[in-house]
Amino acid sequence: MTVQSLFLVTLVVDDYDRAKGFYCGPLGFDCLQDEPQPEGKRWVVVKPKGGDGAAFLLAQAANQAQRAAIGNQTGGRVGFFLKTDDFARDHAAMLAAGVRFLEQPRHEVYGTVAVFADPYGNTFDLIQHAAAPTT
Repeated sequence: MTVQSLFLVTLVVDDYDRAKGFYCGPLGFDCLQDEPQPEGKRWVVVKPKGGDGAAFLLAQAANQAQRAAIGNQTGGRVGFFLKTDDFARDHAAMLAAGVRFLEQPRHEVYGTVAVFADPYGNTFDLIQHAAAPTT
């Protein structure tokens, strides 16, 4: 049996330090790597604390086509989903840190959720899944 997992997703940004500052600042992600590469590039990997999901490779745009994709990598759809074990705690901390939420928290069948945006306009769901019903 093959075991696979998605561990890294590229996020095109305008500036390494600006992006790293947001993800590791207001969002509280860990910086796993920040290593120089040839031609002025860097290998910058950030990941939510304590999570077992994928990390972001922050990739600074190198040409016009890449710059055009900044903030719109998913065509205006919510592209990323940040799971939490305590919605109220993380929502309050993110608001206090200046994260821009695009809506008020809402309660859905699947859990509590609110959409926020990074400085580029990429949208995320902050979500705490509903507890599974007990039988």
